[in-house]
Amino acid sequence: MSAVTVNRRFVDRVVLITGGGSGIGEAMALAFAHEGGLVVVVDRDADGASRVASSIVASGGLAVAETADVALASDMQRVIDGAVARWGRLDVLCNNAGIGIAAVCHETSESDWDLTMAIDLKGVFLGCKYAIPHMLRQGGGVICNTSSVAGQVGVLNRAAYCSAKAGVVGLTKSIAIDYAAHNIRCNALLPGTVDSPWIGKVLAQQTDPVGERARMEARQPVGRMGRPEEIAQAALYLCSDDASYATGTGLVIDGGLTAR
Repeated sequence: MSAVTVNRRFVDRVVLITGGGSGIGEAMALAFAHEGGLVVVVDRDADGASRVASSIVASGGLAVAETADVALASDMQRVIDGAVARWGRLDVLCNNAGIGIAAVCHETSESDWDLTMAIDLKGVFLGCKYAIPHMLRQGGGVICNTSSVAGQVGVLNRAAYCSAKAGVVGLTKSIAIDYAAHNIRCNALLPGTVDSPWIGKVLAQQTDPVGERARMEARQPVGRMGRPEEIAQAALYLCSDDASYATGTGLVIDGGLTAR
């Protein structure tokens, strides 16, 4: 019987993940660490970031936790520069932090619009702004931005969210073109509905949580929501050398939601 081959595509590569304290970001952090990455877990929830980083270390990996608000330039510059100061480089940036506010356009408050844009779009911009100079100096790097199928098609009752996530797709393409000659690749993930802590909070606010969960599951042709681990595996691919020819693309992972 042949030996099982274990992928270790990120050995000695420094990976910074925002929103790494739960959900998709947590799954990404664990997945990159499993393949040898030196992981910086960034989250505004200090306890969540610390829990994930501690789990990685307990499993024999290397990780540190950082508390930051991705909408603050000073925070993003601090954690990115700090990662480079600690490990000498930044190979992979996963701009994953995001929020979702439910409202149609005329019922969206200005403050909710601004908050959604600040975290879901400005946070991605700031991550790229402060990571790219390091990547230029070291001769390359990879950026993976978490958008959403809501950045490609309209979703009911999500005016600000759809707008921000579409902006992430546009920014991803712009960066891919601007830095292709500098060996910097930039791609986006476009997940469908993923069973995450955020979905749990949404369901908890419903008058019929069981019925709402069933409706969420049924809108995917595969009949279920995605799992954070499935999105993390797509991030591993896009950030690995296996995807060396992929830049400026949006990888849709939605259980067939947008295939109809």
